[in-house]
Amino acid sequence: MNRFPEPLQAELQTDRKTWRLLAPFSYLDPEQGRLTVPPGFETDFASVPRLPVIFDLVGAYGHAAAALHDWLYRTCLLPREDADRVFFNALRSSGIARWRAWLMWGGVRVGGASRYGAG
Repeated sequence: MNRFPEPLQAELQTDRKTWRLLAPFSYLDPEQGRLTVPPGFETDFASVPRLPVIFDLVGAYGHAAAALHDWLYRTCLLPREDADRVFFNALRSSGIARWRAWLMWGGVRVGGASRYGAG
């Protein structure tokens, strides 16, 4: 079952750091149901340190899951722990290897607290 019913449509903004969603984007989570990110939402996808090894392992993966996770953190629609669980589920649903999804999930658990609810 495809848990992402619509494709992620985004355009790079002039700051060259963020992307703006051009259309609604949904994920069907097994626990939370349909979660829809509205058009116009801006994301930086995965906020990964630009250290070569770390970025190579996780930086270019899971854009759809990362956009959803950014929106969940910005809106506080779900408690942080639940938002992080949705992120892991979305990564796995989009074909990201379990070990890579686990690394990305671990990164948001360790470094995401200060970003939750900010912005």
